[in-house]
Amino acid sequence: MNLKSFLQGFGILAVVITLIPIIAADYWWIRMFDYPHIELTLLTLTAIAAYFIRFEIRNWRDYAFMIVLTACFLYQFAKLYPYTPLFPLELNEPTAMVNEETGMKILTANVLQKNEISDSLIADMRRVQPDVALFTETNTRWKNAIQEGIGASYPYKVEVPLPNTYGMMLYSRFELINPEVKYLVDDSIPSIHTEIKLRSGDRIRLHAIHPTPPMPQHNPSSSDRDAELMKVALEARNSEIPVVVLGDFNDVPWSQTVGLFKRIGELLDVRSGRSFYNTFDATSFIMRWPLDHIFLSEEFRVKTIAAGPNIESDHFHFYAELFLQPELAEQQKPEPASKNDLEKAMKQIQKEQEEDAEKGQNGSSNK
Repeated sequence: MNLKSFLQGFGILAVVITLIPIIAADYWWIRMFDYPHIELTLLTLTAIAAYFIRFEIRNWRDYAFMIVLTACFLYQFAKLYPYTPLFPLELNEPTAMVNEETGMKILTANVLQKNEISDSLIADMRRVQPDVALFTETNTRWKNAIQEGIGASYPYKVEVPLPNTYGMMLYSRFELINPEVKYLVDDSIPSIHTEIKLRSGDRIRLHAIHPTPPMPQHNPSSSDRDAELMKVALEARNSEIPVVVLGDFNDVPWSQTVGLFKRIGELLDVRSGRSFYNTFDATSFIMRWPLDHIFLSEEFRVKTIAAGPNIESDHFHFYAELFLQPELAEQQKPEPASKNDLEKAMKQIQKEQEEDAEKGQNGSSNK
């Protein structure tokens, strides 16, 4: 195969892979194409440049190929554009008049359950000194290691260690008010929901989640993940106080599901207008994308965000320093969800419930 044929073949493949996630289906083999969008966009741009530099554009086939591939690249880039510094910030920086007592440092870290090296995580927690930290994939061994390493600095805790990679622990320097552990779609996958009282006395609502990803072996559709995100979005939407949602979403910010989650919850993404801050896969230099997220309601301002260093996990942890400035909320208020958005969210929840009931009738569900 010569170079021209190879580039043309890749161009066709790039168009197909780009279009597949548009299909309104939740099969794992469709949803998986949401993830490597950054890499696909860069490869498409490389193919366009190589074709243009190496070959003369002389006949209609060349023009058609270049037009289609360029349109494909523009569509790909449009999905990534909100996560570049070229895009306006969704969450602005705090003003000089901000009350420092409304500030909080928040962090979410997937520790990788099978990772037996806890020293790197503990050392970075001592460096960062988050006020609120969420740890996912925590079993009893990880619970003991984190408790021994930094537990004395965090008087408020919710600990749900599990052996199934869905254990979850929330540590806070601030008072937790009426914390709850919920199992929104599966009795083996917890989420943590609580109010937090800041130094200023202000109260906020926090939702910590780690929904299951679509996987061919265990969960061939994304219905559980999508339904959990929609349920949390509806809770955020109905909250009368400022909201934080954080955790390992097992989904990327440019997916249709996360986009719907944002609109339903009327939430803002700390990444928008800043950068990708890829958090997975920490073990790969090339195949990386953002799976760990922090979403906020419009009352918040964001001073800084960062992805953490290597802690021997397959994730980098994700960090943000926030301040409450509710008097400026109207400046960054998100667009309200449409009636169509709400209908889609309810359909996703209903679909998960129907699948749950069907599995229960077949005696194969653990929910």
